[in-house]
Amino acid sequence: MLASIAPEGPARVPGRRRRAPAGADDGAAVIGERRVGRRILDLTIRSPVLDRLARVRLLLPRGWSRDGSRAWPALWLLSGAYGGDGEDGHTAWTAHTDVEGLTEDLDVIVVMPDGGPCASCTDWWNRGAGGPPQWETFHLTELRQILERGYGAGTARAVAGNAMGGTGALAYAARHRGLFRAAASFSGFVHTLYRDESGLDVADLVELGVAIGRPGAAWTDVWGDPDAQRAVWRRHNPYDLADRLSGVRLYVSAGDGAPGGGARRDGAEDTGRRDVLETLAHTLALEFTGKLRTLGIPVSTHFYEGTHDWPYWERELRAALPVLTAEIV
Repeated sequence: MLASIAPEGPARVPGRRRRAPAGADDGAAVIGERRVGRRILDLTIRSPVLDRLARVRLLLPRGWSRDGSRAWPALWLLSGAYGGDGEDGHTAWTAHTDVEGLTEDLDVIVVMPDGGPCASCTDWWNRGAGGPPQWETFHLTELRQILERGYGAGTARAVAGNAMGGTGALAYAARHRGLFRAAASFSGFVHTLYRDESGLDVADLVELGVAIGRPGAAWTDVWGDPDAQRAVWRRHNPYDLADRLSGVRLYVSAGDGAPGGGARRDGAEDTGRRDVLETLAHTLALEFTGKLRTLGIPVSTHFYEGTHDWPYWERELRAALPVLTAEIV
């Protein structure tokens, strides 16, 4: 039986009434709820810290209920930037991978939140003024409170992400010590201040993401200029925050940008051209994991032949799940 919550009122199911789920401290609240599959529950949330409605997809474990009889471990999956093709960040993992099948037998709630079309997983600097969009506050304060108060999520958490979602996963774990017990990056850009004057760097990706996802905004509104506001960038850079990941179970992977690696099923990558995004992710992952090892912080790694695409990230999620869930289940 499907339930929905209209913007003006609580959830309604024929023959039964119940109160709407509890909101966050600042008034963020679920205004829409839709069961779209046996385990899939989509939420629409009105948030004071965003300038748009946000959506979240949950994969619910067998035996889940709202009655508060148990608290379920939570696995957060963050996605990279998306375009204007109708895809939203909260649907990316279920659209492109078999995350539903991979987690079928796990006693965890899988949390797949929208992160905005720029997928910056951060509270924007906005020339020092702050204000919307504040995705980090939405994710880690508002959404976390909503899930723990109304959807049975517990305090045992792991986080993973692909591309800019991988950057966010490691930044979140480092910036909020103790919030996540395990973290994984699949092709994440985990050293945001790395410079390559002859090629692509993360500042270029931020500029491109803002141009596509938030037209009219200045790309420096995210963290400022990498030189003039270097301190702001450092506060969000997994490489600079590496020492704060001590005690977190870590998994980092990236391809080398070369077509191949056996994950693609459609032959679309047989062009012979190197993928510049994945080449950058690979370089940054080597820099980042090298620093972790210098600091004596353990990390599981997988560096492989392959490109910046979903078949590889599905494979990496499959490989990382035992690492992530061992810390929370």
